[in-house]
Amino acid sequence: MFVAAICSSSAALDDDTPTDALNAPFGWTNCTSLTSGDSYKTTGGNNGTRTITLKSTGSDQRSEIQNAIKQNDIVILDGSNGDFMVASPVSFGGYSNRTVVGINGARICTKFYLTDEMKAALDKANVKSLSSSSGTGGTLSNGQNVDEKREQMTRQTLIDLTGDTNESYRNAGIFKISGGSNIIIRNLKFVGPGPCDVGGQDLITCTGTTHLWVDHCEFTDGQDGNFDITQSADFVTVSWCTFAYTERAYDHMNTNLVGSSDSEDKNKLNVTFAFNIWDAGCNQRMPMARAGNIHLLNNYYNCPGASATVNPRKNSEFLIEGNYFETGVTKVFSQSGAIAYQFKDNTYKSASQPSGNGTVTMPYAYTAIPSADVPARLTSATGAGATLTDPLAIGTTGIESPTASVLNKNGNIYNLSGLQVDSNYRGIVIKDGHKHIQK
Repeated sequence: MFVAAICSSSAALDDDTPTDALNAPFGWTNCTSLTSGDSYKTTGGNNGTRTITLKSTGSDQRSEIQNAIKQNDIVILDGSNGDFMVASPVSFGGYSNRTVVGINGARICTKFYLTDEMKAALDKANVKSLSSSSGTGGTLSNGQNVDEKREQMTRQTLIDLTGDTNESYRNAGIFKISGGSNIIIRNLKFVGPGPCDVGGQDLITCTGTTHLWVDHCEFTDGQDGNFDITQSADFVTVSWCTFAYTERAYDHMNTNLVGSSDSEDKNKLNVTFAFNIWDAGCNQRMPMARAGNIHLLNNYYNCPGASATVNPRKNSEFLIEGNYFETGVTKVFSQSGAIAYQFKDNTYKSASQPSGNGTVTMPYAYTAIPSADVPARLTSATGAGATLTDPLAIGTTGIESPTASVLNKNGNIYNLSGLQVDSNYRGIVIKDGHKHIQK
């Protein structure tokens, strides 16, 4: 396939390329142990030959997307026909060496979403005032036992209102990535139903997976969380992504969880969060981690009123480096039983530097930009979110560096991933076998 051939032949970046200019996997995704940094090359499906492009049909495409991931190395979701809809999460089923990217503003949305009528019924039941402590719950009318009172009443209220005793709304998630390795997801917008306390699905759930790179994606209104990494997943990098909630949100705006219980293996769940934005509506878990060595590098916390942002817990270690906490973000840190946590060169507009505990180091090479530069860099046209024009051109250039395009004899222009584009990129252009410079 043309796409795979172009991507697999891409030149590697120089070793001294600044981390914020990398257009390639970096951080924990390229590690093989707690001490062996940059010893693994996350490539996704870019060494394969099977490629497919899907467009929206306007109906539930869960099975179509899942089959595409099963049968292909590279899946391109083209948003030119509108949003992709899924009634329940797409399972990666333990598949390895896969790449899924979005082009033309591709969005994947849950079919179910919270309505104003549902929110009014939940308010009438006063669910926000109820306990979320373990052991306070009871039994639903469908016979299901629920551990927490708030979740019990939320679920019972929705059962009574919708008549859905199977509680199909609890399946309102998008991707379930489990058991595989060497996976890349880029340039996609994930839109959920709005959060509420039903013990439901995340927009992305990653369990038991290694060497995962999620880059330049947008996460909005996840039901339980936006993107959770649990159950011994390891060597994960989340970069240049945005996390937010809109008017769909009801409660439980807990965006990113690392580790599902205190029994998680403390030597796994090693995650890099770099150049991400936690935006309006995010209330907690940015992230909260129960294990692992967590690197928070040059992230932008623009979530005024949040009740807790960075939250190390049992068996975790955090290096909190070069981040920018915007005006109105006063609760910048809360820990419980963490092994160590270190603060380095952060900017706090409405808070002071918390006290650290020990030293935390990363096994991989990286460079940090000054924390004062983070907001402008991450909110620029080439910053965080689904801002890539060519998400399959991996490892060729920096995000803001010259890219390349190919002009064939018919006058059609293609980018390095083999996708037709409207005009030449700034940078190198190959025309009739000769190199030209496009300014």
